[in-house]
Amino acid sequence: MNLHDRSIVLGVSGGIAAYKSAELVRALRQRGARVRVVMTRGAQQFITPLTLQTLSGQPVSTDLWDLTQESQIGHIELADSAEALLVAPATANVIAKLASGIADDLLTTIALATRAKLVIAPAMNVHMFENPVVQENLGRLRDRGARIVTPDSGALACGYEGLGRLPDPEVLIEELRGALSPQDMTGETVLVTAGPTREYLDPVRFLSNRSSGKMGFAVARAALRRGARVVLVTGPTVLPSPRGSETIRVETADQMARAVDEHAPAASIVVAAAAVADYRPKHQAGEKSAKVKGAATLELETTRDIVATIDRGRRDRIIVGFAAETGDPVAKARGKLERKRLDLIVANDVTAEGAGFDVETNVVTLVDASGATSLPMLDKDDVADAILDRVIALRAERARPARPGARGRGKVASIARARRRR
Repeated sequence: MNLHDRSIVLGVSGGIAAYKSAELVRALRQRGARVRVVMTRGAQQFITPLTLQTLSGQPVSTDLWDLTQESQIGHIELADSAEALLVAPATANVIAKLASGIADDLLTTIALATRAKLVIAPAMNVHMFENPVVQENLGRLRDRGARIVTPDSGALACGYEGLGRLPDPEVLIEELRGALSPQDMTGETVLVTAGPTREYLDPVRFLSNRSSGKMGFAVARAALRRGARVVLVTGPTVLPSPRGSETIRVETADQMARAVDEHAPAASIVVAAAAVADYRPKHQAGEKSAKVKGAATLELETTRDIVATIDRGRRDRIIVGFAAETGDPVAKARGKLERKRLDLIVANDVTAEGAGFDVETNVVTLVDASGATSLPMLDKDDVADAILDRVIALRAERARPARPGARGRGKVASIARARRRR
């Protein structure tokens, strides 16, 4: 789910973290969002309205009693136009007002009048944040449907160390995207594998591949946005763990297989996006091997096909595989779909422009038993949502009652297929 042309109202309240709102506005605009900024009086002590007006390209609203700003009942216009209201930073004072329904300035009045999704990003001294009153107020807002962004931990402007830092813009934007996403995966546990594996020849050298992990991480983030519990098993990557996921970092195919075996029983959906090595050295040296003159021979053995050997005991589970191929990826994907007993496979030609490794886009075809759907070049986050859309559709199709006679026809078709195999 992208933010292109989405209407975001950013409420900035009076804490030192208000200076970060400039970077946040810029990041939102870069993603195509339409941003309107509302500032409290306290916020204007830390950053000027002119700065945020320049970055947003829109007038900044500051005063409930301004004759110009309110000539068209501006607070209602802002409340109605918003698809999401993000309060960042949210001070303890503003949080208390929002929890109590107090509307004594422009920001809190808009918050009461809007039907938009409310996202609150607290930022304050660690002891203030941990105060039972603040936690109770956050709990009340959460119970009413607000999305509360847990602050980061670290060095605070006041000199203390602990929870209270306003998260980076990337985190806040991901929370916004979650607020605007359908919560159609609530109750699901999604197991995602991502990244490459390393198969060691000795303590220094290993066999691997060019996978960056970006596609698998995008799937994990998309599932989190849609309300799922996510377990991410990843090979070596430089990507940060998606906020809210249970991330397990491994290196070898064998380690990834053990992690999948441990977590697959609880998973209702498995998305195997990892580029697991097909082979590993048959013998691993305990010390770095010395270079020798002439040719060298490396004896390899196959690794376990993880997605093909996931326990099929849970009948409601949807299993998604990936086929990163060259040549004709769709034909190869169809073979893998049947051979590995998958519900859906995502095929792509890694040599195609915009679909290779270490890029932010992908060009894929979704292949299942009913056929193949080719997608245009999309950001990997959008590809991830398209994959999960198809998973949700497959789940709905599986739950749909069979038509009279369908079971019999299915049995006949199965018998016919078995005879053809003979």
